[in-house]
Amino acid sequence: RQEGGREMAAWARAVRGLLLDVSGVLYDSGGDGGVPIAGSVEAVRRIKASGLKLRFCTNETQATREKFVKKLQGMGFDISVAEVTAPAPAACRILKERSLRPHLLVHNDLVPEFAEIDKANPNCVVIGDAAENFTYANLNEAFRVLIGMEKPVLISLGRGRYYKETDGLKLDVGAYMKALEYACDVQAEVVGKPAKAFFESALAEMGVPPQEAIMIGDDIVNDVGGAQRCGMRALQVRTGKYRPCDENHPHVKPDAYVNNLAEAVDVILQQL
Repeated sequence: RQEGGREMAAWARAVRGLLLDVSGVLYDSGGDGGVPIAGSVEAVRRIKASGLKLRFCTNETQATREKFVKKLQGMGFDISVAEVTAPAPAACRILKERSLRPHLLVHNDLVPEFAEIDKANPNCVVIGDAAENFTYANLNEAFRVLIGMEKPVLISLGRGRYYKETDGLKLDVGAYMKALEYACDVQAEVVGKPAKAFFESALAEMGVPPQEAIMIGDDIVNDVGGAQRCGMRALQVRTGKYRPCDENHPHVKPDAYVNNLAEAVDVILQQL
Protein backbone atom coordinates (compact mmCIF):
# COMPACT_ATOMS: atom_id res chain seq x y z
CA ARG A 1 0.00 0.00 0.00
CA GLN A 2 1.47 3.28 -1.07
CA GLU A 3 -0.80 5.83 0.51
CA GLY A 4 2.29 7.66 1.71
CA GLY A 5 3.89 7.41 -1.73
CA ARG A 6 4.14 10.05 -4.41
CA GLU A 7 1.48 8.73 -6.77
CA MET A 8 -1.38 8.81 -4.25
CA ALA A 9 -0.52 11.90 -2.28
CA ALA A 10 -3.59 13.97 -3.15
CA TRP A 11 -3.82 14.62 0.61
CA ALA A 12 -0.53 16.57 0.46
CA ARG A 13 -1.67 19.24 -2.01
CA ALA A 14 -2.34 22.94 -1.34
CA VAL A 15 -0.93 22.90 2.19
CA ARG A 16 0.10 26.12 3.94
CA GLY A 17 0.26 24.98 7.55
CA LEU A 18 1.18 21.90 9.57
CA LEU A 19 0.04 21.03 13.08
CA LEU A 20 2.26 18.48 14.78
CA ASP A 21 1.40 16.41 17.83
CA VAL A 22 4.49 16.18 20.02
CA SER A 23 4.60 13.04 22.17
CA GLY A 24 4.62 10.00 19.88
CA VAL A 25 5.38 12.08 16.77
CA LEU A 26 8.51 14.04 17.70
CA TYR A 27 9.65 11.90 20.61
CA ASP A 28 8.67 9.11 23.01
CA SER A 29 8.48 10.48 26.55
CA GLY A 30 9.91 8.63 29.53
CA GLY A 31 11.20 8.95 33.08
CA ASP A 32 14.64 9.70 31.64
CA GLY A 33 13.24 12.62 29.63
CA GLY A 34 12.50 10.48 26.58
CA VAL A 35 14.07 9.96 23.16
CA PRO A 36 13.52 11.65 19.78
CA ILE A 37 11.87 9.47 17.11
CA ALA A 38 14.28 8.78 14.23
CA GLY A 39 14.27 11.54 11.62
CA SER A 40 11.94 13.88 13.50
CA VAL A 41 14.50 16.57 14.48
CA GLU A 42 15.53 16.90 10.83
CA ALA A 43 11.87 16.82 9.68
CA VAL A 44 11.03 19.86 11.87
CA ARG A 45 14.09 21.69 10.51
CA ARG A 46 12.93 20.98 6.93
CA ILE A 47 9.38 22.19 7.62
CA LYS A 48 10.75 25.48 8.94
CA ALA A 49 13.13 25.89 6.00
CA SER A 50 10.22 25.31 3.57
CA GLY A 51 8.29 28.37 4.78
CA LEU A 52 5.22 26.34 5.80
CA LYS A 53 3.43 27.64 8.90
CA LEU A 54 3.91 25.35 11.90
CA ARG A 55 2.26 24.80 15.29
CA PHE A 56 3.12 22.17 17.85
CA CYS A 57 -0.20 20.97 19.29
CA THR A 58 0.23 19.07 22.51
CA ASN A 59 -1.99 17.80 25.31
CA GLU A 60 1.15 17.67 27.45
CA THR A 61 0.13 18.67 30.96
CA GLN A 62 2.98 17.28 33.04
CA ALA A 63 5.11 20.43 32.72
CA THR A 64 4.88 24.13 31.95
CA ARG A 65 5.38 24.97 28.29
CA GLU A 66 8.74 26.56 29.15
CA LYS A 67 10.04 23.37 30.76
CA PHE A 68 8.59 21.16 28.04
CA VAL A 69 10.12 23.28 25.25
CA LYS A 70 13.50 23.32 27.00
CA LYS A 71 13.45 19.52 27.06
CA LEU A 72 12.68 19.36 23.32
CA GLN A 73 15.36 21.93 22.52
CA GLY A 74 17.79 19.74 24.46
CA MET A 75 16.93 16.89 22.07
CA GLY A 76 17.81 19.14 19.12
CA PHE A 77 14.34 20.36 18.08
CA ASP A 78 13.95 23.89 16.68
CA ILE A 79 10.93 24.91 18.80
CA SER A 80 9.92 27.93 20.88
CA VAL A 81 7.20 28.44 23.50
CA ALA A 82 5.36 30.82 21.15
CA GLU A 83 4.86 27.95 18.65
CA VAL A 84 3.16 25.62 21.15
CA THR A 85 -0.62 25.33 21.53
CA ALA A 86 -1.27 23.61 24.88
CA PRO A 87 -4.27 23.08 27.18
CA ALA A 88 -3.14 24.91 30.35
CA PRO A 89 -3.01 28.47 28.91
CA ALA A 90 -6.36 27.85 27.20
CA ALA A 91 -7.85 26.67 30.51
CA CYS A 92 -6.52 29.80 32.25
CA ARG A 93 -8.31 31.99 29.70
CA ILE A 94 -11.60 30.16 30.41
CA LEU A 95 -11.13 30.41 34.19
CA LYS A 96 -10.56 34.17 33.98
CA GLU A 97 -13.45 34.77 31.55
CA ARG A 98 -15.90 32.89 33.75
CA SER A 99 -14.52 33.94 37.16
CA LEU A 100 -13.84 30.32 38.05
CA ARG A 101 -11.55 29.40 40.94
CA PRO A 102 -10.09 25.94 40.36
CA HIS A 103 -9.29 23.07 42.64
CA LEU A 104 -6.28 21.68 40.73
CA LEU A 105 -5.73 17.96 40.21
CA VAL A 106 -2.65 18.30 38.02
CA HIS A 107 1.03 17.38 37.89
CA ASN A 108 3.18 19.40 40.34
CA ASP A 109 5.25 20.68 37.42
CA LEU A 110 2.16 22.21 35.77
CA VAL A 111 1.07 24.27 38.79
CA PRO A 112 3.13 27.37 37.78
CA GLU A 113 0.91 27.77 34.66
CA PHE A 114 -1.93 28.64 37.08
CA ALA A 115 0.12 31.11 39.16
CA GLU A 116 -2.09 34.11 38.33
CA ILE A 117 -5.39 32.32 38.91
CA ASP A 118 -7.35 32.73 42.15
CA LYS A 119 -7.63 29.27 43.75
CA ALA A 120 -9.25 30.23 47.07
CA ASN A 121 -12.66 28.69 47.83
CA PRO A 122 -12.82 26.67 44.57
CA ASN A 123 -15.95 26.61 42.41
CA CYS A 124 -14.65 24.15 39.78
CA VAL A 125 -12.13 21.32 39.33
CA VAL A 126 -9.36 21.32 36.72
CA ILE A 127 -7.86 17.91 35.96
CA GLY A 128 -4.72 17.25 33.92
CA ASP A 129 -2.28 14.35 33.50
CA ALA A 130 -1.30 14.27 37.16
CA ALA A 131 0.64 10.97 36.84
CA GLU A 132 1.79 9.97 40.35
CA ASN A 133 -0.55 12.61 41.83
CA PHE A 134 -3.52 10.43 40.82
CA THR A 135 -3.76 8.89 44.28
CA TYR A 136 -7.03 7.75 45.81
CA ALA A 137 -6.84 10.64 48.30
CA ASN A 138 -6.34 13.28 45.59
CA LEU A 139 -9.09 11.90 43.35
CA ASN A 140 -11.42 11.69 46.33
CA GLU A 141 -10.68 15.29 47.28
CA ALA A 142 -11.52 16.46 43.73
CA PHE A 143 -14.68 14.33 43.89
CA ARG A 144 -15.74 16.00 47.17
CA VAL A 145 -15.22 19.49 45.74
CA LEU A 146 -17.36 18.62 42.71
CA ILE A 147 -20.12 16.73 44.52
CA GLY A 148 -20.45 19.63 46.97
CA MET A 149 -21.38 22.06 44.18
CA GLU A 150 -24.93 22.82 43.10
CA LYS A 151 -23.78 22.85 39.46
CA PRO A 152 -20.48 20.97 39.26
CA VAL A 153 -17.92 22.31 36.74
CA LEU A 154 -15.17 19.91 35.67
CA ILE A 155 -12.55 21.14 33.20
CA SER A 156 -10.23 18.51 31.73
CA LEU A 157 -6.94 19.31 29.98
CA GLY A 158 -7.50 16.55 27.42
CA ARG A 159 -9.30 13.22 27.31
CA GLY A 160 -6.63 10.81 26.09
CA ARG A 161 -6.96 7.21 27.22
CA TYR A 162 -3.26 6.38 27.29
CA TYR A 163 0.06 7.46 25.84
CA LYS A 164 3.40 5.80 25.23
CA GLU A 165 6.54 6.26 27.29
CA THR A 166 9.87 4.55 26.70
CA ASP A 167 8.91 1.82 29.23
CA GLY A 168 5.41 1.19 27.84
CA LEU A 169 1.86 2.54 27.75
CA LYS A 170 0.59 4.82 30.55
CA LEU A 171 -2.97 5.71 31.61
CA ASP A 172 -3.84 9.27 30.57
CA VAL A 173 -6.10 11.97 32.04
CA GLY A 174 -9.23 10.72 30.21
CA ALA A 175 -9.51 7.64 32.41
CA TYR A 176 -9.58 9.75 35.59
CA MET A 177 -11.84 12.38 34.00
CA LYS A 178 -14.36 9.59 33.28
CA ALA A 179 -14.20 8.43 36.91
CA LEU A 180 -15.13 11.92 38.16
CA GLU A 181 -17.82 12.32 35.49
CA TYR A 182 -19.37 9.03 36.55
CA ALA A 183 -19.15 9.68 40.30
CA CYS A 184 -20.58 13.22 40.08
CA ASP A 185 -22.94 12.72 37.14
CA VAL A 186 -21.27 15.63 35.36
CA GLN A 187 -19.97 16.16 31.81
CA ALA A 188 -16.40 17.47 31.67
CA GLU A 189 -15.47 20.38 29.43
CA VAL A 190 -12.40 19.28 27.48
CA VAL A 191 -9.87 22.02 26.75
CA GLY A 192 -7.15 20.13 24.84
CA LYS A 193 -7.42 17.85 21.81
CA PRO A 194 -9.92 16.73 20.45
CA ALA A 195 -11.87 19.90 21.37
CA LYS A 196 -12.72 21.98 18.31
CA ALA A 197 -11.70 25.22 20.03
CA PHE A 198 -8.19 23.83 20.58
CA PHE A 199 -7.59 23.19 16.87
CA GLU A 200 -9.30 26.44 15.88
CA SER A 201 -7.02 28.36 18.18
CA ALA A 202 -3.92 26.72 16.62
CA LEU A 203 -5.20 27.55 13.11
CA ALA A 204 -5.91 31.15 14.13
CA GLU A 205 -2.40 31.46 15.56
CA MET A 206 -1.01 30.31 12.16
CA GLY A 207 -3.47 32.38 10.13
CA VAL A 208 -4.30 29.35 7.97
CA PRO A 209 -7.82 28.08 7.10
CA PRO A 210 -8.56 24.42 8.00
CA GLN A 211 -8.70 23.22 4.38
CA GLU A 212 -5.06 24.35 3.91
CA ALA A 213 -3.74 22.63 7.03
CA ILE A 214 -2.69 19.08 7.92
CA MET A 215 -2.56 17.63 11.43
CA ILE A 216 -0.02 14.86 12.04
CA GLY A 217 -0.53 12.72 15.14
CA ASP A 218 -0.28 9.26 16.70
CA ASP A 219 -3.71 9.32 18.39
CA ILE A 220 -6.44 8.13 16.01
CA VAL A 221 -9.29 9.73 18.01
CA ASN A 222 -7.88 12.91 19.56
CA ASP A 223 -5.38 13.97 16.86
CA VAL A 224 -6.85 12.57 13.65
CA GLY A 225 -10.58 12.56 14.44
CA GLY A 226 -10.45 15.92 16.22
CA ALA A 227 -8.63 17.64 13.34
CA GLN A 228 -10.88 16.13 10.67
CA ARG A 229 -13.97 17.40 12.51
CA CYS A 230 -12.52 20.91 12.11
CA GLY A 231 -12.19 20.49 8.34
CA MET A 232 -8.49 19.66 8.28
CA ARG A 233 -6.74 16.74 6.69
CA ALA A 234 -5.07 14.46 9.21
CA LEU A 235 -2.37 11.80 9.04
CA GLN A 236 -1.63 9.05 11.51
CA VAL A 237 2.01 8.13 12.07
CA ARG A 238 2.92 4.55 12.85
CA THR A 239 5.00 5.70 15.85
CA GLY A 240 4.18 6.55 19.47
CA LYS A 241 1.00 4.93 20.73
CA TYR A 242 -0.06 3.79 17.23
CA ARG A 243 -1.30 0.19 17.20
CA PRO A 244 -2.17 -1.83 14.07
CA CYS A 245 -5.81 -2.09 15.23
CA ASP A 246 -6.08 1.71 14.72
CA GLU A 247 -6.23 1.00 10.99
CA ASN A 248 -9.64 -0.66 11.47
CA HIS A 249 -11.11 2.11 13.62
CA PRO A 250 -14.91 2.08 13.19
CA HIS A 251 -15.33 5.88 12.99
CA VAL A 252 -12.04 7.57 12.14
CA LYS A 253 -10.20 7.11 8.84
CA PRO A 254 -7.01 9.19 8.48
CA ASP A 255 -6.34 10.86 5.13
CA ALA A 256 -3.19 8.72 5.08
CA TYR A 257 -0.97 6.58 7.25
CA VAL A 258 2.74 7.36 7.24
CA ASN A 259 5.49 5.40 8.94
CA ASN A 260 6.80 8.50 10.73
CA LEU A 261 6.96 12.29 10.59
CA ALA A 262 9.97 12.27 8.27
CA GLU A 263 8.03 10.30 5.63
CA ALA A 264 5.06 12.68 5.85
CA VAL A 265 7.32 15.72 5.45
CA ASP A 266 9.03 14.14 2.41
CA VAL A 267 5.70 13.76 0.62
CA ILE A 268 4.38 17.20 1.62
CA LEU A 269 7.54 19.04 0.55
CA GLN A 270 7.53 17.27 -2.84
CA GLN A 271 4.16 18.89 -3.52
CA LEU A 272 5.25 22.45 -2.70
